[in-house]
Amino acid sequence: MNVKSKIKKYIQNKNVNPMNNRKKVGIILFATSIGLFFLFAYRLTYITVTGKVAGESLEKRTKELYQGSNVIKAKRGTIFDRYGNPIAEDATSYSVTAILSKKYLGVNKKKLYVEEKNFPEIAKILNKYTKLTESEVLDYLNNNKNTDGTTKYQVEFGSHGKNLTLETKQAIEKELKQKKINGISFIEHPARLYPNGVFSSHFIGYTTLTNPDKDSEGLVGKMGLEKMYNDILSGKDGRQYYQKDLYGNPLPGTVAEEKKAKDGQDIYTTLDSRLQSRLESLLDPIMKKIEPEDMTAVLAKAKTGEILAMAQRPTFNPETKEGLDGNTTWRNIVSEDSFEPGSTMKIFTTAAAIQEGKFDPNATYSRDGGIKVGDVTINDHDYTSLGNKHILNYRQALSWSSNIGMVHLEERLGGNKWKEYMHKFGFGKSTNSGLENEGIGRVPGNNYVDQAMSSFGQATSVTSLQMMQAYTAIANDGTMLKPRFISKIVDKNTNQEKITPIEKVGMPIDAKTASTVREYMVDTVENPVYGIAYDVFKVPGYHISAKTGTAEITGSNGYLAGKTDYTYSVVEMMPSENPEYIFYLTIKRPKTYVQKDLGDIANPLLKLAMDIQEPNNK
Repeated sequence: MNVKSKIKKYIQNKNVNPMNNRKKVGIILFATSIGLFFLFAYRLTYITVTGKVAGESLEKRTKELYQGSNVIKAKRGTIFDRYGNPIAEDATSYSVTAILSKKYLGVNKKKLYVEEKNFPEIAKILNKYTKLTESEVLDYLNNNKNTDGTTKYQVEFGSHGKNLTLETKQAIEKELKQKKINGISFIEHPARLYPNGVFSSHFIGYTTLTNPDKDSEGLVGKMGLEKMYNDILSGKDGRQYYQKDLYGNPLPGTVAEEKKAKDGQDIYTTLDSRLQSRLESLLDPIMKKIEPEDMTAVLAKAKTGEILAMAQRPTFNPETKEGLDGNTTWRNIVSEDSFEPGSTMKIFTTAAAIQEGKFDPNATYSRDGGIKVGDVTINDHDYTSLGNKHILNYRQALSWSSNIGMVHLEERLGGNKWKEYMHKFGFGKSTNSGLENEGIGRVPGNNYVDQAMSSFGQATSVTSLQMMQAYTAIANDGTMLKPRFISKIVDKNTNQEKITPIEKVGMPIDAKTASTVREYMVDTVENPVYGIAYDVFKVPGYHISAKTGTAEITGSNGYLAGKTDYTYSVVEMMPSENPEYIFYLTIKRPKTYVQKDLGDIANPLLKLAMDIQEPNNK
């Protein structure tokens, strides 16, 4: 018998008993069922214990399907002036969208999407209320296909379809409703409102939108207070949770606020809106008339160091961003730029000499031939048009703005003693005002020519902010005060206030010296013979202590030599006997210039300041 026959016979013998076969099948089925049961039980237990399927959380998946959430935006803090008038505040802008998906239907399958027949009318309406042209609108509406050929759910309309005001939104909605056009919707975005427009823009700063069109979009400061205090102003967003239907819409009665938003804190500046607005309006016509490279102006309270108004040109509108171009407009020139101040520095040379007992107001000197320092001859500015003055006394040296007289005083003091006073007045170091990128200027080193020249404001550099701080010592009877920009910070969530105190930073001279210097400064504007700015700076009913400056500007090959290549300036303190206000104004490299240009800004501003001064100052 061959092998094949043996195998066949063996199989036949095994299958002779059908009952035996059924038992075996039953055992196999039973064992399989038990195995599946335990496998299912194990799987069910695993899912119950871990809450996961294929590594994915069932709870998370369920929440995604049936639970929605919205960010509750924290309100950005408001920036106020000293009296609570808003300078920068929260607002809402809108972007317009068109829903094109034909699946967007309402009750009874009402078409809620934009129908193609309405495209031309929508183009006319959006053109009427926005900067979009009709052809642009039609291009956006007709470019409605995804890469796979399906219709886009919705389209947006580019930059001109964004940053729309509530009034624009409502006007568009009204006209669409009248024409029974559906499918146009609006998305809210946080925005920042600057109701005063150009208003100390480099100090206040501006904001931009971060993460646009996302759940986490918000505002972030890009300059000035908006940037420096961004964390304080921003606050913290909250979140709201709700149950949603198949279309993602909140189910009534299921909305619950899980985490409250914490609004940003409010900042009260020291600015006075009346004075700031007036200053801005006074700078504009002069800027247009003389076309300088830049201008700065600062008004402060002498007894507190508070900055009441501060502006510069060129400037920009923080809301529209108009003017935000070029390098100059990105800097706060008042605090960041260092420059040679010129003759306004003579105030401090005179003060130091008086304080050290090196000053005799009646002693005289000759201006003829200048004064030689090393191999350099220093001369006075040419004031021939005002009449030659061959002999001056040292009181007249200040009012007539004599470089030669100041060098004599510096030599009497000695270079090291003069530098010591420059440091006492705060030059060569930051005022620590808190403003961004504050400059520190430069005090001359051991070169005695530089030391001599610094006595009349050349070969040394300062910032306008340093000058304002130093001027407080002259105006405030020797007490030098740190410039203050912030009055207080208020946390609306806790009703707590953080008040910025008056900060004394030095006393470089005594009250008698300060009073004497102010008295001599009055001669600058009231002495018809020896006053270099006689009758230019005046406010009826008040005496003004003033000093003008005409500073040379350093170029790549020495000092510039053009007719108006100077920084022209004036500082005023009034009333002279007991100053309430200090005003400092600079004009750099104008195309044309007369001293009256300074007066046309200073006089009306200081008159307004005296007219509206606070009752406790009168």
